[in-house]
Amino acid sequence: MIQGTASHVGKSVLTAAFCRILKRKGYSVAPFKAQNMSNNSYVTKDGGEMGRAQAVQAEACGLAPSVLMNPVLLKPDTDKKAQVVALGKVAARVSSIGDAGYQRRFLPVVQDALEKLMNAYEVVVIEGAGSCAEINLKKRDLVNMSIAKSVKAPVILVGNIDWGGIFAQLVGTFELLDREEKKLVKAFIVNKFRGEIKLLQPGIDWIKKRTKRKVMGVIPYIRDLGLAEEDSITGQGLEPENGRTHKKYFIDVLWLPRISNFTDFEPLKKHKDIRLRYLPKPDPHTLPDLLIVPGTKSTIADLKYLYRSGLADHVKRAHAAGVPVLGICGGYQMLGGKIYDSAGVESEDQEIQGLGLLPIATTYERKKRTVQVKARHLESGTDISGYEIHMGQTRMLKKMPSFSRILEEGGKKKESFDGALMKTKHSFGSSWVAGTYLHGLFDTPAFLRVLLAQIEKKSGSNGFSKLGRTDKKPVINVYDRLADIIETHLDIAYFESLLA
Repeated sequence: MIQGTASHVGKSVLTAAFCRILKRKGYSVAPFKAQNMSNNSYVTKDGGEMGRAQAVQAEACGLAPSVLMNPVLLKPDTDKKAQVVALGKVAARVSSIGDAGYQRRFLPVVQDALEKLMNAYEVVVIEGAGSCAEINLKKRDLVNMSIAKSVKAPVILVGNIDWGGIFAQLVGTFELLDREEKKLVKAFIVNKFRGEIKLLQPGIDWIKKRTKRKVMGVIPYIRDLGLAEEDSITGQGLEPENGRTHKKYFIDVLWLPRISNFTDFEPLKKHKDIRLRYLPKPDPHTLPDLLIVPGTKSTIADLKYLYRSGLADHVKRAHAAGVPVLGICGGYQMLGGKIYDSAGVESEDQEIQGLGLLPIATTYERKKRTVQVKARHLESGTDISGYEIHMGQTRMLKKMPSFSRILEEGGKKKESFDGALMKTKHSFGSSWVAGTYLHGLFDTPAFLRVLLAQIEKKSGSNGFSKLGRTDKKPVINVYDRLADIIETHLDIAYFESLLA
């Protein structure tokens, strides 16, 4: 089991690395995290919802993601409440995960999922959550030492030296554990190190002497790893910059307090010709080539944020200036007219006015739609793959083109339509507003080229004729690269001995 001194110390990435290392050594291996808290989720082939980090770890194992790998997913929709997804389906909305009733309800779910994985695989690499030494939560722990103790899993404790205070992190966390928990901790890992290892060595020696535990190694700070982030971006460091860069395309994504599935934009961030910027407040100086309103765990709350922050007016100003606007999932809902929530699915507001750029209306229902889909972008004829994950149902208020035609849902053929597209003529040309429920659009290289052709300032046409549809997504095995790095810097022989 990989546990940490805090959040963001590297537990998810290291779990993926160990999964890949074990797979390469011939073990049948699967990942597990009892409870994940993230709005960045993944939809399995059979329509279950789970944490994206465990989907990444499953891929490192060469497995199809399963909700057994993350039986409980918490999706915060306010600062005090969260939706609980158990075994892939919405089970509750709670204000406290630390009460006894919560643990009694979901601990059996967690234990049963872990038992099934342990019966199916030689090794299960378990990931903890946050800090394993939160003494106020330990009596009702569902994800850290209670899990390790239940299956007697050897624990490796990880700390992040990039934040400083690594000795206090590791030793302080260790000292807050009880005797039984300390016995389970077999080793430490120092993660995200920059500098000369010889300068750190005296501290490593001190940790060993103080705790009587092994330091398995020191992992360097890895840049441009290429793995999707688990948790949502924050508003820090997202201040608008004036002017443009040498990049050819300038794309803004609105920063929302409850932004979800932001991995949609990883292909944009990595593209050599795209400058991707998350926008937390209006930029009065620079308009992008494309403005994206992303998905959100709480559409109504984040729509209110758009109005408070001035971003709502910014979207309308950009549209009036001819900037194409694309809404994804909750962002699609926001671009429309009224959003109705009489059932109180998201909010106490029974209805709220959207941005009014698309003639659509959305009504929330308690049943969540989670499904993998294959579709065809109607305007270009480009085939795309993605997934839907939303609770609202949207209807058009006037006739207009859909964004895409659904061809397959959950591996079964089905024809329906998704989203909306509205073109607008200006004195200086034409533009468009589009919305879709499909996440993962930009993972299809051909569609990304279509999009860039549409926003190409130098072209007078949509540019579809010069786009091929035969290109394949380049394969870069980030898991093998990660495993190589970890094997170089850690005592893997000792790690393997823990499996005996």
